[in-house]
Amino acid sequence: MDIIESSYKGDTKNDRMDGKGEYTFPTETKYVGETKDGMFHGKGVLHFPNGSKYEATWENGKAKQGYFAFADGLQYEEQNWDYCDGYDRCFYSERCNGLRPAGESQLTDLYPPRVIPEGCYDCADGFYDPNTKVVTSYTGRFLRNADDSEHEWIVRTCRKAWDEVVVVHPENSFATRPKESSK
Repeated sequence: MDIIESSYKGDTKNDRMDGKGEYTFPTETKYVGETKDGMFHGKGVLHFPNGSKYEATWENGKAKQGYFAFADGLQYEEQNWDYCDGYDRCFYSERCNGLRPAGESQLTDLYPPRVIPEGCYDCADGFYDPNTKVVTSYTGRFLRNADDSEHEWIVRTCRKAWDEVVVVHPENSFATRPKESSK
């Protein structure tokens, strides 16, 4: 376990995980539950560092049936998912507690939102630096290097540390443009 930077506390049989225990991955994700012959087997929960969890019934190391719940308690539904889709962009907390008063926008599901380091993006499990292509946890630990696809997605969709000011030049404005003739 030391070589792969993982740890296990719990029941063993023949020097393998067997019974109830807690397995911690190098990413600080923890599995808490039943094991058999060195594998997740039975009822168990993966607890992710960001507070979300995956609760499942495991068979020989594979999840057979389970559900994912976000850190705020929202449970993912594979069918009929109606949360934060193209028609409803509300955060779960807005659905539970209502919208904020006019003039107070809710940028994330946290209030107040996390302060993003200069030049970085908030990509849900940490901060992303587009110059180094590195994602670090909110506590500053290295999480991963982003590939080109993830980089493109983060830059296109995630909240950034800076505001971009949109300037409308009067000469290009619809209201001040001369009307086109019908010729």
